[in-house]
Amino acid sequence: MTVTLYGIKNCDTMKKAMSWLKDQGIDYAFHDYRKDGITRAHLERWCAVWGWEKVLNRAGTTFRALPDEQKANLDTEAAIALMLAAPAMIKRPVLETPAPVQLGFKPDLYAAVFGRGE
Repeated sequence: MTVTLYGIKNCDTMKKAMSWLKDQGIDYAFHDYRKDGITRAHLERWCAVWGWEKVLNRAGTTFRALPDEQKANLDTEAAIALMLAAPAMIKRPVLETPAPVQLGFKPDLYAAVFGRGE
């Protein structure tokens, strides 16, 4: 099974997800979207599955630091443009497997994806 974990390496939630995958013996590729960027196609796919409202991390400091004009009247296109310009605004982690994309980390969710008991 091909598994890719997207996020930012220094994020505490990312560390938990990576640790869980390692502890379960699951091989994965890590893509740091702050360092390596992210494509519009990825963001469009994730927004199609989860909606831009969940993919855009509005609780983070990067989003909160934006001028009010940029935060107002958001739609899919505006949210994707923000996330392309500043990937730190993307919720993390994003786990891509042959199953649907998973957003965020919860051990029981990952266990269900990989057929592991928790």
